[in-house]
Amino acid sequence: MASLPAEYQKIALALQTGELTESIIYEKISHYVKDPHNAKVLSDIGKQERHHHDIWKGYTLKEVKPKRLRIFLYLLIARIFGFTFAVKLMEKNEGDATEYYLTLENAIPEARQISEDEEHHEHALLQMLKEGRLEYVGSMVLGLSDALVELSGTLAGLTFALQNNKLIALSGLITGISATLSMASSEFLSSRAEGNSNAFTSGLYTGGIYLLTVALLTLPYLLLPNSMYMLSLILMLVVVLLVILTFTFYISVALEVPFLKRFIEMASISIAVALISFGIGILVKALLGVDI
Repeated sequence: MASLPAEYQKIALALQTGELTESIIYEKISHYVKDPHNAKVLSDIGKQERHHHDIWKGYTLKEVKPKRLRIFLYLLIARIFGFTFAVKLMEKNEGDATEYYLTLENAIPEARQISEDEEHHEHALLQMLKEGRLEYVGSMVLGLSDALVELSGTLAGLTFALQNNKLIALSGLITGISATLSMASSEFLSSRAEGNSNAFTSGLYTGGIYLLTVALLTLPYLLLPNSMYMLSLILMLVVVLLVILTFTFYISVALEVPFLKRFIEMASISIAVALISFGIGILVKALLGVDI
């Protein structure tokens, strides 16, 4: 097979490197995934990526090295956020390669076929992945949304009412931990009443995400001096937005749902409740004449 013209060589080498890197990522993830079905799907995609690498190599006539940092980062993401999120994020970021395939179509007949494989076959395989944690997204959304709305509102109200970071953090943690137990048990009882055999796990996911949110939102009040309660409030609201941003992005990639609409909806509700609660704190303090 003849070597490519110079103007195509660089593009083909980049695509060859990308296919080799992704084939290694899929192969490595498939080795630690316990479920045989998921492991086979990931392994099949890895083999297809390796095949694409071999096609490019036949034209470039060169050996390439995989991107080790990219491999490390995606394996880390897979460990933390789950393999479904990691591989779908990887495929999402691969979208820019389509124009390169079109550029090479005249010089490499297989370019169109590789592009179609990437767009259709691999996407179909990705839809076959079944990751346990994604079955509990509803429970996670319940815990997160409740924690954000309830605790951000509570902390905002307490900020003006108490004007002392330690007292605000103490009250927030007591309220948050109590609410965590309440939410977890409510989700368990609700799921069990619906005949869900995994009711206990649903309760754990709801309680776990609620407790994590409690810890993140109260952190500014725990770290800053007692007198800096207004800065703590501002940082708490920033944390609220970051938590919503991170979780919404995770859901949008893992479940392939719209990002912006969900983010605006959750952020608007949480910030609005926090501001209303802050106003209630001012009003209650003035009416009761409490001065701490």
